[in-house]
Amino acid sequence: MTPLQRYIAEEIATDHLDGLLSRREALRRLGLLGIGAAAAAALIAACGETEEPAPGSASGAAPESASKTTQPPGAEGALPTTEVTWTGPRGELRGAWAAAPEPRGAVLVIHENKGLTDHIRSVAGRFAGIGYSALAIDLLSAQGGTAAFSDPAAATAALSRIEPPEFTADLNSGIEEVQRRVPGRKVAAIGFCMGGGLVWRLLAAGAPALAAAVPFYGPAPDAPDFAGSRNAAVLAFYGALDQRVNGGEPVVRAALEKAGVVHELVTEPDANHAFFNDTGDRYQPAAAADAWRRIQDWFARYLA
Repeated sequence: MTPLQRYIAEEIATDHLDGLLSRREALRRLGLLGIGAAAAAALIAACGETEEPAPGSASGAAPESASKTTQPPGAEGALPTTEVTWTGPRGELRGAWAAAPEPRGAVLVIHENKGLTDHIRSVAGRFAGIGYSALAIDLLSAQGGTAAFSDPAAATAALSRIEPPEFTADLNSGIEEVQRRVPGRKVAAIGFCMGGGLVWRLLAAGAPALAAAVPFYGPAPDAPDFAGSRNAAVLAFYGALDQRVNGGEPVVRAALEKAGVVHELVTEPDANHAFFNDTGDRYQPAAAADAWRRIQDWFARYLA
């Protein structure tokens, strides 16, 4: 099992333990990853042994106060996206493009392990609404695009089979496409969940073209070296209840300090994994709003 497959498998197991997936559905999704019933049951049991319930909660899920009654941050000014394609290193790449009328900078948006969803498209539109043209890349382009998968779990399984060098090549192509569309402006990369982990991998592979990077609750790569990405000012977000991912925070902090990269690592209180995704069960409005405010301040300092 690759590190990415392990990460996705543990996420499925944790979703089950937090009551977000039935055991039957968790086993089905793990099966799509190629994990047999016995191994899946052992994985769920192991994740259960390491889970630490959140204060006042038996499951560690987000507090009930995480209401979805208000608009997510930035939604009120979001601009529409259009479907675009360009030539990547392995063929045609797809994405959703949102153009700011007078861009102060530009952003490559990297999706979660569900592929290019409407939520991720909306994130690109929100950035355009505050003056940063944004391209949300579809990392399933070589498989026909996210829309080719009627089962979101099958899209996740397909993403788990992509090798890290292929992700990095496609992401670098996405950065080049953003530069082509917004010439003369600085570029940032932002990613969520699996996409947050890919931001860390992009930085570890060397991303001199990035002026800023914002990984949200992304798993840390093994022994990262960020020396090739000193130009990127890193603003990273974690949820205090997300113990599974938070274990990698000291790893990236030490690597950032060693490489001399400007950085700030923020742990949002009372927030769990995926707290920024307003379409998910762990959405935490207060944490999402705080993160959005911090991103705008960070981009004003390092991207505009």
